[in-house]
Amino acid sequence: MPTRATLVLAALLLTARCATAPPPPDPPAQAAPTSGCQAAARLEPGTHRLGHAGLERRFLLSVPDGDGPHPVILDLHGLNSTASRQTAYSRLAEEGSRRGYIVATPQAADGRMGWTLPHTGGPDDAAFLAALLDHLRRNLCVDPGREFAAGMSYGAAMSAALICALDGRLAAVAAVAGLNIVRPCERAVPTTIVAFHGTADRIVPYRGGHPLPDATGDLRALADLVVLDPVQRAADGWAARLGCAGRTTRSLTRQVRLREWTSCPAGITLRLYTVEGGGHTWPGGIELPWLGATARDLDATRLILDTFDRAPSR
Repeated sequence: MPTRATLVLAALLLTARCATAPPPPDPPAQAAPTSGCQAAARLEPGTHRLGHAGLERRFLLSVPDGDGPHPVILDLHGLNSTASRQTAYSRLAEEGSRRGYIVATPQAADGRMGWTLPHTGGPDDAAFLAALLDHLRRNLCVDPGREFAAGMSYGAAMSAALICALDGRLAAVAAVAGLNIVRPCERAVPTTIVAFHGTADRIVPYRGGHPLPDATGDLRALADLVVLDPVQRAADGWAARLGCAGRTTRSLTRQVRLREWTSCPAGITLRLYTVEGGGHTWPGGIELPWLGATARDLDATRLILDTFDRAPSR
């Protein structure tokens, strides 16, 4: 019997991949919010809520020591997950704050199991995430040129979609087990991307095709309507959109190989880490056996932070 989570995953994937309506024109650029470096009372670490467009969403906040300005990471959870689980899974809040990052881990709107990708039906989560970044700028000492997004699975897809949805606001994104859920967007401003994906992922297949290959019945019929690109093709598509050339592939360990591009514009980087036999998991993170094998010789959290450290500022 398929779970509600897997049914919704297939429905969301179908919506994301099969929408035919052209995207609306980009809104006019807005002035940057007032810096929170002079705020009398800054946001404290912990749990917060932020209202936007009639919906209130919760987010967890980690704030580093020091006056700043600090870079910011949005850490986005996967389908049927929570902000708390994502914090434990990615370790970005803990490790990022040690490196001087403000880390906000938001949760999808109440009653929703996942994020609404741009140009699909549902709450405008891209606008909410932009509002969350604005909120942090007003209430913390933020470096406005160093805003980032990372995510797992459907959160990875949302992170990649934000490259265009936030009109080049983000300096870099990280996608774990979800780069191929959304296709590379048009008008992409050069943005650093680092991605991770296991070849034995049974939820979002590395080689593309239909998601949830183990599904049966009604879920199988729904999943059969969705066709994902292979992860390597998705990375190649981003290279074309971003203007990257000089693709190379090399083995880092017996289990891990790295595909990267040696020539990208504006100092950005594009890298895909492939984990042979890896499941729908966060490399180096908590082991969840029902989602497949977790790589122990690759620390996605450290590599994401290393990538964000080096990404050119906006």
